[in-house]
Amino acid sequence: MQVRFPGFFCPHLARTGSPIAHLDRKQLLDLNHTLRWEWLEPNGLGGWAASTVAGAHTRRYHGLLVAAVQPPVDRRVLLSRLDETLHLEDGPVELSCSLFPNAVHPQGHDLLTEFSTEPVSTCRYQIGDVVLERLIATVHGHNTTLMRYHLVAAPTPARLELRPLFAGRDYHQLMRRNDDIQRTAHFDQGLLSYQSYENQPTVYLRLPGGHFEADPHWYYNYQYPREEERGLDFEEDLFSPGLLTAVLHPGEHLTIVTSIDAEDVRDGVQPDALFEQELQRRQQQQTACPELLQSDDVGRRLVQAASHFLVQRGDSRSTILAGYPWFTDWGRDTMIALPGTCLVTRRFGEARRVLLAFAEASSGGMIPNRFPDAGDVPDYNTVDATLWFFHALRRYVDVSGDEEFAREHWPLLKQILDAHRRGLRFGIGVDTDGLLCAGQDGTQLTWMDAKVGDWVVTPRIGKPVEIQALWINALHTAAHFARRFHDSATAESCASDAHRATTSFNRRFWNPKRRCLYDIVDGPDGDDDSIRPNQIFALSLPVTIVDTDRAQQILAAVERELLTPRGLRSLSPADPGYRGIYQGPPVERDGAYHQGTVWGWLMGPYISALVRFGGADATGRARQLIDGFGAQLDEAGLDSLSEIFDGDAPHAPKGCFAQAWSVAEVLRALWEDVLEQDRPEWSNTLCP
Repeated sequence: MQVRFPGFFCPHLARTGSPIAHLDRKQLLDLNHTLRWEWLEPNGLGGWAASTVAGAHTRRYHGLLVAAVQPPVDRRVLLSRLDETLHLEDGPVELSCSLFPNAVHPQGHDLLTEFSTEPVSTCRYQIGDVVLERLIATVHGHNTTLMRYHLVAAPTPARLELRPLFAGRDYHQLMRRNDDIQRTAHFDQGLLSYQSYENQPTVYLRLPGGHFEADPHWYYNYQYPREEERGLDFEEDLFSPGLLTAVLHPGEHLTIVTSIDAEDVRDGVQPDALFEQELQRRQQQQTACPELLQSDDVGRRLVQAASHFLVQRGDSRSTILAGYPWFTDWGRDTMIALPGTCLVTRRFGEARRVLLAFAEASSGGMIPNRFPDAGDVPDYNTVDATLWFFHALRRYVDVSGDEEFAREHWPLLKQILDAHRRGLRFGIGVDTDGLLCAGQDGTQLTWMDAKVGDWVVTPRIGKPVEIQALWINALHTAAHFARRFHDSATAESCASDAHRATTSFNRRFWNPKRRCLYDIVDGPDGDDDSIRPNQIFALSLPVTIVDTDRAQQILAAVERELLTPRGLRSLSPADPGYRGIYQGPPVERDGAYHQGTVWGWLMGPYISALVRFGGADATGRARQLIDGFGAQLDEAGLDSLSEIFDGDAPHAPKGCFAQAWSVAEVLRALWEDVLEQDRPEWSNTLCP
């Protein structure tokens, strides 16, 4: 889909030469496709504007102004959509598209001739000799969305009619008709002000030179098919307080601002200036990425995608959202995504603020598993997020050179290790063999964390394989910093603990029958010989804990049972518990989530292991795998990578349409393992 079409011209799109999601008339003819392609404009606070290329919302999470009231959480779908009608000499033409029971209305998607995502989401419509472009962008750092209407060609001026449709709800909920809605809006000198409910923010919409006519109505039964596929409620009613109108002149454009921030729409603020400032910011961000990536088609797009997940937390910290459109920031996901999101892209200041945010929220030797939507007390039910924190901090220091950050947090790192040795919540603690055990009934602690009611799908109680690899690497990281900070006692104890754990690991985890590693040892039912991708971390982390012969056998098993073009399966298809299709209501989907579903982020550690142990052609194979993700950038969430894929071919994209660690790990693997930049110092005393 990465094609240049000579008939397309937009002065805004001509400013950059990067490959982008770019669709022509032929591709846009199929409504099923245009309803599957989703565009995203994040605002750097945790909010966004998003919809489908067709213009019809297919998820409860779609909207023009989805605001993060307490960044990056407390998200509200406020302005759901603007229904657009262009009044021409021959009569009105509806440009919008919505799904209703057994009907698509209006059918503005039939007028689409072009769609592109760079530098902002852009549609081009053609009605005879009239050509109209609509550009949508969010303002970084503000709960503000900009819409620019450009009348590219027309014989006479046209009147643009806009009907704002409001939801006024939490982004996980749906709205139905009710009598509590505020039916009137205030309009004065081009500024519309509307508060749908007392507990919702006021939405401002500035329409320069525009007019407003009160015409309050409910519109019923919008259908969201992606929600229906997920086995959830999928119908919504939206409310409109009236109609906005403005005149468009041929060759000119009109920029509209909608926001919950009164400062962004006050008198004196120029919508065109806001739009140009945002375009300039994006261009500067793109040119700031390393030159090697600017000249790499997939790499350049992944850098752009990675920037979407880095958002503000509170007033002075940063964080990484796990995925759009429903995840907040999770400790595990954030630490795994940090190298690709921040270090490859040279955003060291943000990386530091991310690490600070989680360090400041540490409790009892653990960093948070996640921050809830409502901004309440964090959850700490995780065994690996804290260990990934060690890894992310070490990589940050190594790449940025900011050793002072590690020195400032050295007491915290030692406290964390001591707490693990003494024992933590949820049965987490070091056993007599030096390995880390974790888990108790009813609690999910590893990344395989699906839970439905009281059912933990993959409890993984005992000693999970990747936890040992992370624990041993954390001990080596601590020993490294201890030597740097002249703390010889800690250096010796950590080195000793790492040696003991490594010895125990090789004695306990090797499965000679399957010639790979057990997924869990010392579990409630003994040792688990399920072939899962977790063993890849024994090869991919900087300190590898198996010898070369075993590493190559593990790699072969992973390739034979788990490798797909979109990542690694979470369980071998030969396993009786394998589920090859991720679909249905929550209980069915969660039952498949880690039982065969492919995870894109696992391609990163696989490539790291491949380049290290895969032989002479490993780098070339890794390059081919990464190039294969170029097609996925045009498959579901445009210019991003999906969270998961079906285990069975053709591995259809599922879950979040834009996932941080999917993007970050493929980008990191490209940078470190293929382009050989900032590669960590590999070490393994067991390797010859």
